[in-house]
Amino acid sequence: MANRKRGIVLRVPVTAEERTLIEQKMKLLHTGNFSAYARKMLIDGYIINVDYSHIKAQTAEIQKIGVNVNQIAKRINATGTVYAQDIEDIKGALDEIWRLQRLSLLKAP
Repeated sequence: MANRKRGIVLRVPVTAEERTLIEQKMKLLHTGNFSAYARKMLIDGYIINVDYSHIKAQTAEIQKIGVNVNQIAKRINATGTVYAQDIEDIKGALDEIWRLQRLSLLKAP
């Protein structure tokens, strides 16, 4: 140990699951040297924190639209009749989806 280039040892306790994840990531990088991997990640690694709240809100709105379209489809299948208002409702739903998509693109990082 006296001849080591790096004299300070850092220890990090991990769970069995965390160890498995670390080993899997090491395999992806084709390295078996934990010290080199850990050193590289601790010095150069970074965490990406992405805010998906606008996508979640958009998904909720699209789900509501989908429910409305399904109700229209159910009524059409039950009656065999397509009403002009049904077509307008579907067009309005599609317009709303496109609006949400454009809004989402404007908020994208």
